[in-house]
Amino acid sequence: MKVVISAGGKGTRISSIKSDIPKPMIQIDGKPVLEHQINCLKEQGFLDIILVIGHLGSVIEDYFGDGTEWGVHISYYREVEPLGTAGALYYLKDVLTEDFLLINGDIIFSIDFNRFLQFHKEKKALASLFTHPNSHPYDSSIICADEENCITSWMNKEDARTVYKNNVNAGVHILSTEILDMLTNGGKVDLDREILKPLVATKRLYSYRSPEYVKDMGTPERYYLVCNDFVCGKVASKNLKNKQRAVFLDRDGTINVYKGFIRNQNDIELIAGVANAIKTINESGYLAIIVSNQPVIARGECTLEQLQEIHNKLETELGKEGAYVDDIFFCPHHPDKGFEGERVEYKIECECRKPKPGLLLEAAKRYNIDLEKSLMIGDDIRDYNAGINAGCRSFYVGGKPLEEVPSTNQYSDLEECITNLVNKGELSW
Repeated sequence: MKVVISAGGKGTRISSIKSDIPKPMIQIDGKPVLEHQINCLKEQGFLDIILVIGHLGSVIEDYFGDGTEWGVHISYYREVEPLGTAGALYYLKDVLTEDFLLINGDIIFSIDFNRFLQFHKEKKALASLFTHPNSHPYDSSIICADEENCITSWMNKEDARTVYKNNVNAGVHILSTEILDMLTNGGKVDLDREILKPLVATKRLYSYRSPEYVKDMGTPERYYLVCNDFVCGKVASKNLKNKQRAVFLDRDGTINVYKGFIRNQNDIELIAGVANAIKTINESGYLAIIVSNQPVIARGECTLEQLQEIHNKLETELGKEGAYVDDIFFCPHHPDKGFEGERVEYKIECECRKPKPGLLLEAAKRYNIDLEKSLMIGDDIRDYNAGINAGCRSFYVGGKPLEEVPSTNQYSDLEECITNLVNKGELSW
């Protein structure tokens, strides 16, 4: 599979770091961003790389040459004038004869690309977008998808949105050659706005959501953050080829204020300090994953669509404060039958209702999680025991002491728990 890397940007926002070289050549840990990208691709067998260069492009070409030194083959397309994120593809039609990777040249990533490619092939997608939650969804392009990961809507930065799932377009795509047929002439083209977004109605665009590391370094602040993440090993560790660690979190009473069964998104209210606690989890490199019993589905008091709206509101509120959860797993079942309005198909004895560990086991399978090195935090003995049953270390944050839980594993709230774990060195790699 060929890889096209768009490396022609001027990087005006980050020019204070280095203005005399192309943005992809800015160094992180002694090597250009572009070299880190090429090394990651090469390690996974992606050896045929096309670099689209423009501004100060000779610096890139002089550094990498034909790629022999890096064990890859590099060819170049030089833009005489900026062609946007897709304009150069028109001139590459003759060499892009099969599905290909298209990557922004100003991002640092550690992605299991073969896993991504398998997803693309299984979906028979026209285009697959790598998406993820991030700490600033309010100024990012949001991708909405259904249960099959088919993209249903696309909200750019300028589009009005109030409540949304934190699922951000990361600048990594796998594209079918059919996309090239839509480029009918040369010129400046915005891939996302002019080509992909209008194709949502075809139901052939898919969102590959992953918690793996992908960050742009477009501003000085983000650049220094990425540098630190690289040096401390967080970038490499987030690749799903490696065993992950997670903090599993109950929802009601742990993250949001307990108000009984929540049936409406307007009832979501974050507990004070929760966003800071989850932000600390994000920064630690651990995955933050919600595991929640939601019997309102079985009771017929809330639809799956309404539950998704509730979770969207939760993610929106966290995102406003720079925090995010990597995924949400919920149990819709309830074993007791005979109530008016209940949904009989969900009135079963299942393996996912806490204190059973099914939700944690499902998450571990999806994200290659080492449960023995992961944590479970909740405000009920069922949460605590679900963690124990899954093989995790468990903590209770319900306020009222529980005799069944060691006092050393009890805290007043999530913020206190996370702060103490950090201070004890128990939330680190």
